[in-house]
Amino acid sequence: MNILDDLKLQYRLGGIAMRVMYWNIACFIVSLIFFYQFSIGQFAFPSWLALSSDPQVFMFKPWTFLTYAFFHDGFFHLLFNMMVLNFASTLFLTYFTQKQYLGLYLLSALFAGVAFALSFYFSNISGSIVGASAAIMAILVAATTYSPLMNVRLFLFGNVKLWHITAVILILDLMQFRLGNMGGHISHLAGAFFGFAYIKLLQNGTDLSIVVSKTLDFFANLFRKSPTTPFTKVHKNYKRPTEKTTSRIVTKDKTQQQIDEILDKISQSGYDCLTKEEKEFLFKAGK
Repeated sequence: MNILDDLKLQYRLGGIAMRVMYWNIACFIVSLIFFYQFSIGQFAFPSWLALSSDPQVFMFKPWTFLTYAFFHDGFFHLLFNMMVLNFASTLFLTYFTQKQYLGLYLLSALFAGVAFALSFYFSNISGSIVGASAAIMAILVAATTYSPLMNVRLFLFGNVKLWHITAVILILDLMQFRLGNMGGHISHLAGAFFGFAYIKLLQNGTDLSIVVSKTLDFFANLFRKSPTTPFTKVHKNYKRPTEKTTSRIVTKDKTQQQIDEILDKISQSGYDCLTKEEKEFLFKAGK
């Protein structure tokens, strides 16, 4: 199995968190090809991707309230965000479903984008932002709100309470509020607030992520062709099944059993713990 096949397999089996990271990385590669100005060493994102605080721009490009959350203004910006996203995703998915994860990511990005646009508009400041930081903060704060006393083992620090880590990140955001990238810090804090509010509403019986799930299911069903089943006459076969049929069923059961064992191994120790033979088996079985 080559590297491309390995990446495809990880994308299929890694779950929604892995896919969101893949989407962010893919968007960064696209932006590097089309929007990076090598002469000045900076990105020049178009107004139909980055979120602008100008109402004359975002009112006619409302999709930018989501697209900005998948692009990054530099390699280290992407690297740091993906590291924190991987950390926060593991914590969040310990307690919640993948649909709730995707719903929180998208809704928090939307909420933080609105908070950025309104705050800049009323402050008479013009600017634009890109980055997944607001959505990542929402996921991290949501996990912290639900289980603040969870022990997290950090290199050089040992076991630390989850709320300590989140508090340090929020304090650093507040300290840098006036130093630069004010729009980014506004969106970070807005995302953190949304993550907190999401868990509190969820504990009271209101799951905001259902809005995203139903919307995605609606469009998925809209473009999915409903299978037409013509009328067919059914004949009952009372003959004893042949030995060949029995053999097929046994083979299928053994194959499924091996797939289940490998998936259990992935859930316990991660995808990287698989042997080369197990990866090739999964790849062939997934075809």
